[in-house]
Amino acid sequence: MARIGAFIFALFASLLLTVGATPTDIENRDLIAGIINGLGIGLVAKIDAFITLDSLETNLISVDVDIKNPLLLELTLTRVVSSAGINETVYATFDHTFDTPVVVPPFKTVNSGSIPDVLLVKGALNSLDIIPLEKLDLISTDVYLRAATIHGKLGIPLVIKGLKQSNVPTNYTLTLS
Repeated sequence: MARIGAFIFALFASLLLTVGATPTDIENRDLIAGIINGLGIGLVAKIDAFITLDSLETNLISVDVDIKNPLLLELTLTRVVSSAGINETVYATFDHTFDTPVVVPPFKTVNSGSIPDVLLVKGALNSLDIIPLEKLDLISTDVYLRAATIHGKLGIPLVIKGLKQSNVPTNYTLTLS
C-alpha cells in the first residue's frame, strides 16, 4: 500500500512540475509561423510593385502579390499586415483588408489583386536603389485567414503572425507619365 501511495505522490509531483515548467507566454509565440518559417515554405510566389509619379510625393505605391498555397486545404485570406525590404532593412509596409477575401485552392497560386497605399518608409527616392535587385524579403508578415474553407465559405479562423520569407521575386513597374 505504501508503494501505491508513493507512486501517486510521485505522479502528482511530476505533473505539478511539468505544469509549472510550461511557458506562460505561449500566446505571444506563433507556432504555425515558426513551422512555416522553419521549413522555408513561403506563401508568396511573386510581388508586383507599381510606382507612379505621385509616388514620388506621397511615398505610396500599390502592389499585387501572387499567393501560393502549399497545403491540401483551401485557404481564404481576409487581411495581410506586412513589412518588406532587403537584409532586415524595411522599405515598405502595409495593412490591407481585402474587400473580397482571396481564396487560394490547394496547391494553387492566386493573385491578390491590387493592394493600394503601400508606404515606402524610407521615401520613394531612397527606395529606388532596390529596384535592380528584383527581389524583396518579407521581414514580418501577419496573415488573417480561414483554413479549410469551401469555395471561400466557412473554415477555421487563424491568425499567423511573424511569417518571414527571403528573396521573393519582385517586378517593378514605373509609370511616370
